[in-house]
Amino acid sequence: MKKLVLLALLLSSLAGWSQDPIAYDLFDKAIKKAEGGNTKGAIDDYSKAIRIDPLFASAYLNRALLKQKLGDIKGALNDVNTTIKIEPKRSDAYTTRADLNYKAKDYKSTIEDCTMSISLNEKDYIAYNLRGLSNFHAQNKKNACADFTKAIQLGSQSAVKNKKMFCK
Repeated sequence: MKKLVLLALLLSSLAGWSQDPIAYDLFDKAIKKAEGGNTKGAIDDYSKAIRIDPLFASAYLNRALLKQKLGDIKGALNDVNTTIKIEPKRSDAYTTRADLNYKAKDYKSTIEDCTMSISLNEKDYIAYNLRGLSNFHAQNKKNACADFTKAIQLGSQSAVKNKKMFCK
């Protein structure tokens, strides 16, 4: 999960910058606060950036990740859904929503979101691993093992452990 948060923060810091310099400055401050462990302060800055620019998809996604970290799953899901409405081809948003769905044991939705993420970014090893776990829980061991294998090829260490555990 920690790797997912850091990866998404990095990806969203590189993608979709707001056109408003004040919103951009708040976004930058929020990233620094999040990196420094000030999660609530970062959420506040992302919220301010969103008020200035309601179409700032990266701010929604980063805020979702921090809300998830604090256990606000409903708030995180709302922010991820907003991110997807603004930028429907954003693979990391689908992977983030898949992670939220997986934690809620909604394996069907997790598989759908991972499949969408993979269609947008075929190198998303996190999505392959999550889809593998969901396929396993959905009693589809063949697909689970295939997903773990692909995630391993892409560099996932978690998938190595999962394949050893679930694909005997």
